[in-house]
Amino acid sequence: MDQSNHQKPQDVTDLTPKQTFAQFLKFTLFSISAGIIQILSFTLFSWVLDRWFAGAPWLTSEYGLAYFLALVLSVLWNFTINRKFTFKSAANVPKAMFKVFLFYCIFTPLSIWWGVALERIGWNDFAILLPTMVLNMITEYLFCLFFVYRHNLNTAAK
Repeated sequence: MDQSNHQKPQDVTDLTPKQTFAQFLKFTLFSISAGIIQILSFTLFSWVLDRWFAGAPWLTSEYGLAYFLALVLSVLWNFTINRKFTFKSAANVPKAMFKVFLFYCIFTPLSIWWGVALERIGWNDFAILLPTMVLNMITEYLFCLFFVYRHNLNTAAK
């Protein structure tokens, strides 16, 4: 592949503290936009599920399904925008997406598990969702920085 349009790959260890902070700030701002998508879609899915599937025996938790659907939408948005603007990576997109998928293979079941458990003991859905979203943002940033894009930072064409 012609590398003339791409910068020299940068490793995470090459970043200065100022660059790392700027990157985390960008990730946070884009994650807020993904969070808005997640909250709005979670609210919509919760409302729809409550009305359409009320009392459905196969639906053990409206929270779990609404959370999962909203999470998928926010992850797709967050991955796309952060790859391009935060990590500026020209890394193989399917490979990077697969790595993020692996992260969510662990995070999603755990967050659904604790979300449903907290819902069943009477927690408000948004009192569960918001701290879960913050935990998701922090752990996903670290995962992307040190695993997904570690050796492919700032490689996208200018």
